[in-house]
Parts: sequence; C-alpha cells; structure tokens
Amino acid sequence: SIDTIESSDIVIVPSVLLRGSVWQKGRYPRLVDWLQRMHARGAVLCSACSGIFLLAETGLFDGKDATVHFGYARHFADVHPTVPIHPERVLVISGLSEELVSSGASTTWHDMVLYLIARYAGATDAQEVARLFALQWHQDGLAPYITFEGKSDHGDAEIQSAQRWLSTHFSVASPVEEMIKRSKLAERTFKRRFTAATGLAPIAYVQRLRIEDAKRRLERTDASVDEISWRVGYEDAAFFRRLFKRTTGLAPGAYRKRFRIPEFARP
Repeated sequence: SIDTIESSDIVIVPSVLLRGSVWQKGRYPRLVDWLQRMHARGAVLCSACSGIFLLAETGLFDGKDATVHFGYARHFADVHPTVPIHPERVLVISGLSEELVSSGASTTWHDMVLYLIARYAGATDAQEVARLFALQWHQDGLAPYITFEGKSDHGDAEIQSAQRWLSTHFSVASPVEEMIKRSKLAERTFKRRFTAATGLAPIAYVQRLRIEDAKRRLERTDASVDEISWRVGYEDAAFFRRLFKRTTGLAPGAYRKRFRIPEFARP
C-alpha cells in the first residue's frame, strides 16, 4: 500500500489504458495527494505514456512542458489545458530540479529508463543495459510516427466541406485557391475561418496531407522519391525533400528504410 511508503527517490506512473480514450479527473484523490507528498520530500516523478494524465492532477506540471502518446495528445490538452504538451518529443524533463520526467508514445519508456540509469548510475551503465536488452534511443523524436488527422469536430460546416474535398484533391495544382473558389467566401475570410477551425493555415494543412500520402507511398511502393513528389503535388523534388524532413524529422529515403516492411516479413 502507498500508505506505508514515506519517501522515494523515484516514482514512476506507468501507462494506463483510458476507457473510451477518456480520462476522468478526480477519481484518485488519495493517490494524487501521495504523489504530491513524495514530490515535496524530494522524489523525481516520472510518467510513461498516458501516466501523465494522473501526474498532471497534482498541479506540479502546470506551466511546465510534458509529453504523452500522440494518440492522447488532443484529449490531454482538453483535460489539462495548463500543461504545455509536446507529443512529438520522446522525453521531456521539467521542473527547477529536473524532477518531472515524462515519456511519450508506448515504448519510449525505454528512453526514460535509460535516462534514469544514466542520471543515477552513469552513462556507461546505461549503454550496457541498452546493449544487453537491445534497446535504442529514439533520437529522431516521434514526429515520423505521428499520423496526421486534421481537426474536423470544429462545427464550421463551410470549412468541413472544404476539408472533405481536400482529402481527395490535395495533389491538384493550387488546391488552396480551388477551395476558396468552391467555398464562395472571400479569400481573407476563408483563410481566417480555416485556420481558426483546424489550427493550421490552408497551405500548411495541404502540406500535411501531401506528406502523409507520401509516407504511405514510401512504405508500400517502390516508386522513386522524385515520382512520389510529383504524385502528391510537388514538381520540385528538392523542395519536397526539404519539406518532408522538416515535417517528419527524416529524409524520405531514411523514412522508407525505417518503416518499410522488410523483405523476409512480406507474404
């Protein structure tokens, strides 16, 4: 029982399954109080993946950066709006004494464990553990793993209509101009409403859709990068390569190498 534990150097809140992908605040007041006491007595508080939902209830993360599984990021922002959340980051260390540690999606708890070993036992021991258990640091971050899903529950019917059209026409020439023509709204009004509804400017939204389609083509086809660039809407392959790396953190070739199913595993 937690009541028998008076102090601890480290407390790790593991990943928890959110029923219906929903977190209900206030269900564990005794545990939240205990976490606050442990922190006051010098403990480093750590969360793995969705464990941050519970830790954030302590109020200790208010105004401090944290990370969570990207699949929970939007819900976390709704439940804990005072905590800046960065789902693209593997590990976030916050607090005046670096006593608040959060790890992102799923197996990034490996990174958290290796970080803690390095912090308390030294880098050499962390390297030995990584070798022994074949663990790897996610040094490229989590951006390559995140699938873009445009926000559509905003209630602006005009913008929702534009998003539906864009989902199958993002590769056409000048898609933003075409959306504006189809909407019958003034250009400035359309761009303002689109950005307010989706959180992205129209051209940025187009770019995210194009990069997402390019990711699937890199994973599932043998098409060259130049051909994929053209098929998703970019005649300038050099620009496409720069945009792809800026968005995912990986060059197209490196992305394909990492995410394509190896030959031996294909049916």
